[in-house]
Amino acid sequence: MKWIHNLLKGASLTTALFIFQACYGMPPDWDEPGEAPMSFSLVSSERGDPLQGIHILGKIYEQEQYRDLGTTAADGTCRVSIPFKKNQQGPYLRFEDPENHFAAKDTSLADLRDRVIEIGLKDAE
Repeated sequence: MKWIHNLLKGASLTTALFIFQACYGMPPDWDEPGEAPMSFSLVSSERGDPLQGIHILGKIYEQEQYRDLGTTAADGTCRVSIPFKKNQQGPYLRFEDPENHFAAKDTSLADLRDRVIEIGLKDAE
């Protein structure tokens, strides 16, 4: 009688695990790179004016080349897809003014929640 109880208990657990995997799928591959949507609002650190035409560059790994993600609009905003790889530091971002009125800024994001991030750029010296 006890062996029937153990058999039913094992079958119930196996069924529960099968249903869980069927509903939620396989766990994500933590080594696969991806892209996260992010919005930026770039302003002058000194005056708070929106900055148009600032290039946003990004990369996953510190040693690779930056790639162009987008340029800010007249109101200083830009929505881009930022490259990232789970369980890695980064992504690495760079903000460059092609006219060199503002100093380039390098940064890294740890939090990739989809929200507007306001970044101030200092006047070039």
